[in-house]
Amino acid sequence: MTFRIIALTFCTLVLFTTNSPGQPKNYPWLGEREPTTTIATEIPPPEGYKRIETSTNSFAHWLCHLPLKNKGIPVYLYNGTKKINQDAHVAVVDIDTGTRDLQQCADAVIRLRAEYLYSKNLYPAIHFNFTSGDEASFTKWAAGYRPIVNGNKVQWVKRAGQDSSYSNFRSYLTTVFIYAGTYSLNRELTSRKDIHEMEIGDIIIEPGFPGHAVIVVDMAENKENGKKVFLLAQSYMPAQDIHVLKNPNNAGLSPWYDLDFGHILRTPEWQFKSTDLKYFDTEY
Repeated sequence: MTFRIIALTFCTLVLFTTNSPGQPKNYPWLGEREPTTTIATEIPPPEGYKRIETSTNSFAHWLCHLPLKNKGIPVYLYNGTKKINQDAHVAVVDIDTGTRDLQQCADAVIRLRAEYLYSKNLYPAIHFNFTSGDEASFTKWAAGYRPIVNGNKVQWVKRAGQDSSYSNFRSYLTTVFIYAGTYSLNRELTSRKDIHEMEIGDIIIEPGFPGHAVIVVDMAENKENGKKVFLLAQSYMPAQDIHVLKNPNNAGLSPWYDLDFGHILRTPEWQFKSTDLKYFDTEY
């Protein structure tokens, strides 16, 4: 794909990339609907801060313009029931969860990353590993190959014709959700050496069975002293709406988190270490 000239913009400006004919929309799951409220329009930075600049075609820009549901909407589980804990979120991302208990924490990170790449026609970049270590690429899936999983062994067999449609992309993601998790995702990511190197799109992840993962969806910087704050989003167990987290440690700063949080990062439903910060080590 040939990108247009990249321009730097503030996340507060609601700028959406114009998609070429035949190219998916920026947020394909919305169908014909256009985003009306987004993270950038609904969650202002703290007083004295300005949002970090992002290039219009970047994953960072895409994340801070994620569409949101109306204010006050609760978080629902995959089965349509309300999540018991309704005190963890400040906003709910306008994205479906599915009807199976699959799109949990790591899966939500995978979903967002894959949706971004799909919206930019970057199909070869869409690949994730199963817990077994086997790679599952969308290009292979789109070419008609399907995995046969037997214990820790995975064999790809030609079962269908070429199909890179959005519905087939979603079928691919369902399979990835079944066979991937925090353990496999953690092994794919690259560690940040210093928490102060954080960027929008980074993942804070503790691998395990279960583990947990959250994603940095926006950042802002103090105009006077350069200090930074960030926003986090997650899904959880069981599978549920992706939502922007409150900060349980600082009601005055919430939902933003101070980057100088120390060694331990406490989120509403999980505790991470500063060394748990990782990122997708690709050019996109």
